[in-house]
Amino acid sequence: MVTLGSDSHKRTHTLVAVDDNGHQLAQKTVSATTAGHLDAIQWALRWPERRWALEDCRHVSRRLEADLLVAGQVVVRVPPKLTVVARKVARTSGKSDPIDALAVARAALREPDLPVAKLDGPSREVRLLLDHRDDLVGERTRTQNRLRWHLHELDPDNEIPARMLSRFHALTELEERLQGLHGVVAVIALELVVRIREMTVRIKQLEVEIERRVRRLAPTLLELDGCGALCAAKVVGETGGISRFRSRAAFAMNNGTAPVPVSSGNQRRHRLNRGGNRQLNVALHRIAVTQLKGPGPARDYVTRRMAAGNTKREAIRALRRRISDEVYRRLLHDERSRFETATNPSVAAA
Repeated sequence: MVTLGSDSHKRTHTLVAVDDNGHQLAQKTVSATTAGHLDAIQWALRWPERRWALEDCRHVSRRLEADLLVAGQVVVRVPPKLTVVARKVARTSGKSDPIDALAVARAALREPDLPVAKLDGPSREVRLLLDHRDDLVGERTRTQNRLRWHLHELDPDNEIPARMLSRFHALTELEERLQGLHGVVAVIALELVVRIREMTVRIKQLEVEIERRVRRLAPTLLELDGCGALCAAKVVGETGGISRFRSRAAFAMNNGTAPVPVSSGNQRRHRLNRGGNRQLNVALHRIAVTQLKGPGPARDYVTRRMAAGNTKREAIRALRRRISDEVYRRLLHDERSRFETATNPSVAAA
C-alpha cells in the first residue's frame, strides 16, 4: 500500500508517495485545477494499491478531495496538528511543500483511524447556509453600530432601545423620521436603515430555509430539549455525517466534551478538553445551558453531581458529555432512517 500525502495551496498541490515504512518513493507538483488533479491521478496509477492523505484545509483542499472521490480514490483527512509531530521527528530540517507533504503522508501512516473522506452532501449545504447567515448577522450588527453613532449626532436625546434596530416597525418609523431631515449625516443614516432592512429580510429567509433543511435531515435531533433549528444546523453542519465516527466516544473526542485524563499513581483526575471542534462544542454547551433554565432531567443531573462533590462547572462539563452521547444517538438514528427511506421505496411511501 502506497500513501500519497498532499500539501495543498490555492494554486498548486505538492504530492509525495511513501511506502508502508514511510520511505519516500516519488514526488510531484500539479496545478490546483481539475486538469492538474487528473494529472495527479494518472501519475499515481503506477501503484495498484494506494490511498490519498490530504491535510484538512477546508476550501484549499476541498476541490482536490472532490475530484479524487469522483475518480473512485480512497481519501483520508489528516488534521493539521498531526503534521507538526511528523515534521519534528523527521530527519529533514526546514519547511517546504515536499517536506509538508511527506509529513502528511507519515502522519496518515501513524494514525490508523483517520476519518475517510466522502462526497459533500446536504450537511455541507446546511453549514454553508448557516455560515452565510452568521456573516450577515455580523455585518448587520456592524451597520447598526454605525447607524447608532449617526443617530446620536442627529439627536442625542433620541436613544434607540437595544435590539429594536432589527424590528421592521422600528426601522420604518426611523426611516420616516430621517426623511424629514437634511444634511449628509441624515442621508447616510437613511441609507444604513435601508441596508439593515435588506439584511434582516435575507437573514429571516435563510433561517426559514435552514430550518426546512434541518427538519428533513435531523428530525429526531430537533426533538431534543434545548436544541432549536439554528443549533441543530450547527451540529449537523459541523459533524458532517455522524457515520464517520466509530463510536460515541470518538464523537465526544471530536467535539471536545471527552475529558482529558491527568492521572498520576492512584489519583484519577481529568481536566477540561480544550481541543476538538469548538463550534460543535459551543452548540452542545448552548443546549446544556438551555436545558438548565427550567426543571428537568438536566438540572436534576447537575444537582446530583454537585452533591457528589463536583463544582458547578465540572457538573456542566459532565452534562455536556451526556448531551453529546444523546446527540450522537439521535443523529445516527436520523441517518439510518434516511438510508432506509432511500433504499426501500415502500418505507418512503408509508
